[in-house]
Amino acid sequence: MLILMQSDHTKKQLKDVLAKVKALKLKPHVIPGKLSVAVGITGNSGALDPHLFDAMPGVREAVRVSKSYKLAGRDFKHEDTVVPVGPYGIGGPGLVVIAGPCAVETEEQMLRIARRVKAAGAQMLRGGAFKPRTSPYAFQGLGKKGLQLLALAKKETGLPIVTEILDQRTLADVAEYADVLQVGARNMQNFALLKELGQLKKPIMLKRGLSATLDEWLMSAEYLLSEGNKNIFLCERGIRAFSDHARNTLDLNVVPAVKELSHLPIIVDPSHATGVRARVAPMARAAVAAGAHGVMIEVHDRPDQALCDGPQALHPDDFATLMVDLAAIAGALGRGMATPALKGRG
Repeated sequence: MLILMQSDHTKKQLKDVLAKVKALKLKPHVIPGKLSVAVGITGNSGALDPHLFDAMPGVREAVRVSKSYKLAGRDFKHEDTVVPVGPYGIGGPGLVVIAGPCAVETEEQMLRIARRVKAAGAQMLRGGAFKPRTSPYAFQGLGKKGLQLLALAKKETGLPIVTEILDQRTLADVAEYADVLQVGARNMQNFALLKELGQLKKPIMLKRGLSATLDEWLMSAEYLLSEGNKNIFLCERGIRAFSDHARNTLDLNVVPAVKELSHLPIIVDPSHATGVRARVAPMARAAVAAGAHGVMIEVHDRPDQALCDGPQALHPDDFATLMVDLAAIAGALGRGMATPALKGRG
């Protein structure tokens, strides 16, 4: 249920509404709006009677919410969410590009690539310190050492860090170093982990599961939001399908669908979606044209020596060319690239 407060409601009236929600053993969520405030209610197993709140002073209307994902849906919040990361805002008018290697390998490698993606115009740096791999014999990442190397790269370039969190055991370490904690596709429905991440205040990037529907994806976001973390954005990275010409099938249909149903920002990862270097740039351009708030691109200057996903990594020169293309497409759509001057607004 969503309780819409009158524009001239008092603090006491809002406090009384919150108290009544809590008295019903439910959880209230205050949602500021341009003209007034709304109160979302979660925790109810069945429909609530609007008359419980309609007659309360300061209440304009109590309306039922039909979607199972309440906090993630536009019924609860009409305005687009902008997630602040460093001096940038993901979800605003400016396009955000996250770039870097699949995995942190050495100090020299990380600094070398960080400098190149920074020079090309990337606003954030990605790199995996903990790597979930299909094979137990594949490179699993450097762990905390990798986080420390990411911190060195951030110190030199100023780029905020985006890195993956695998489990509760490593949560404290990753949260200490990361500006954005990435929930990978395999963890999209790790609900115990999502609940803990929801109690953090740091931004969370939630990747779509390998075979997840849009509703399932938004319900995973609901887990994060229901615990109090409002700094959530989504990442489409391709899904399992019948095609065998690429690693996954990049579902660009989901970009406008998410923007229609949810206020959460959405970015696209064409590197993991295609798994083939030559197809990354075309799909990145298509993602921006489809309305994505950003893209995440894997970049490696020595892809043949990469310990993880070398075949899909762009060379820094090719990444720089792509950045020019993305800026042109964003400009044609009246958006442009995100800049520090637009802090908190994209």
